[in-house]
Amino acid sequence: MIFDLHQINPTAKVSVKLVAQVGIGTIAAGVAKGNADIIQISGHDGGTGASPLSSIKHAGSPWELGLSEVQNVLLDNNLRDRVIIRVDGGLRTGLDCILAALMGAEEFGFGTVAMIATGCIMARICHTNSCPVGVATQRENLRARFPGVPEALVNFFLFIAEEIREILAASGHTSLDSIIGRVDLVKPKSDVALTKTRELKLDSLLRVSPYATNRHWLIHNDVHSNGPVLDDDILRLQDVQDSINNHRKLDKHLKITNADRTVGARISGVIAKKYGNNGFRGEININFYGSAGQSFGAFLISGLNLRLIGEANDYVGKGINGGEIILIAPSEIDSNLTSQVIMGNTCLYGATGGYLFARGYAGERFAVRNSKAIAVIEGVGDHCCEYMTGGIVVVLGHFGRNISAGMTGGLGYFLDEDNSFLEKLNSDTTQAQRIVTPEGEKQLKHLIEQHASKTGSSKAQEILEDWSASLKKFWQLVPNAEANSPETNPEYSQMTSTISLQQN
Repeated sequence: MIFDLHQINPTAKVSVKLVAQVGIGTIAAGVAKGNADIIQISGHDGGTGASPLSSIKHAGSPWELGLSEVQNVLLDNNLRDRVIIRVDGGLRTGLDCILAALMGAEEFGFGTVAMIATGCIMARICHTNSCPVGVATQRENLRARFPGVPEALVNFFLFIAEEIREILAASGHTSLDSIIGRVDLVKPKSDVALTKTRELKLDSLLRVSPYATNRHWLIHNDVHSNGPVLDDDILRLQDVQDSINNHRKLDKHLKITNADRTVGARISGVIAKKYGNNGFRGEININFYGSAGQSFGAFLISGLNLRLIGEANDYVGKGINGGEIILIAPSEIDSNLTSQVIMGNTCLYGATGGYLFARGYAGERFAVRNSKAIAVIEGVGDHCCEYMTGGIVVVLGHFGRNISAGMTGGLGYFLDEDNSFLEKLNSDTTQAQRIVTPEGEKQLKHLIEQHASKTGSSKAQEILEDWSASLKKFWQLVPNAEANSPETNPEYSQMTSTISLQQN
């Protein structure tokens, strides 16, 4: 994910949030090596107030423990200069910021106390849409009660800054930077009378790394780079630049290897920066040949279409917003193209638009958290449509267990040739039915026709040639949110048709 985000916007800093707990230092070291720009350490305190009690009781450790471990591990491994450390988790006062800075933090996050400063009363019913002061609700009558004004929040942080200044002045320091990482200035209280803390040993918490004395680790480089990538080579091509600048149509044919990760994201970022999500009126069609690395077509935007003759790794179409991805196995794999695994796991993760057509199988967790993308594939592993909230998924072949776990929106169409669909369906949030409306049939047939046209799929052709028999083998996944759509409900379909005739 760090690599992906640097791909689409190489000038933006990437922040990774870690929960304070034992072993966080090892994770932080890996995150720093992975080119994150900021590591945010979150303590067990604070939060939205909407979390269930079980979550609050298992929400990590105090931020002090996590911060101390991360600071020392990064210093000991010569990684501290690579990242900025930010801390949050119940910070309330300027003194909290001073202590966090002494232990190595350079930035400080405020959540709960900032909400309170603007009117939150911590009713802890955020998830019920009935916040009494109109903070966490969409109900207009409650939102009208909201008392907060921006000046209250500004005033609060001015007081925080003033308290920090006073403490610095009293200790003989002129800036916050001068005390960052100076854990040697922190001393445990010797006059604590509480029995439960009398034998508490703070040696590990107040450990001073031998590498802390050299303050060069406070000087950070600019935003980390992914180094030379295929997208940069493509963007340097004169015809690609001409297409982007002048809204022209372009077809390219290029080789790709599995060392080329997140291909298409940087091109999409350049187009989006120039025209926004939908402002590009040209069309760039890139045909790749080979094996693509992770996140092929991630964050793709309208006007950019990728066609791969080969295979792709995990996360194909992650966060795709528009455009089109087509995957076809090489022609030399001639035994049975439809049974080939052509892409890895977790494809279309978090997709918000666009199309994916694949002449072959996908791995597990296909279309997880998909909210708008439309896909046609010929087989899929376990957990298809997990947490899906929108879009359409059509599966023309094998499917694994636990279909539609947590699915709350969108539609799914599954060809059930061995009558095993219902036993693999997770029916907690969805129901399955046959295709019962003309709109549903029309939608499914149109997508299969597109799939046949774009991929040359023999499986799609077989289905279309005997459509009346094939249609009876399809199941339609219907979450509650889609129960009254023209594609799923005969009554609504008929009512919509009547309205349309009257308007005509």
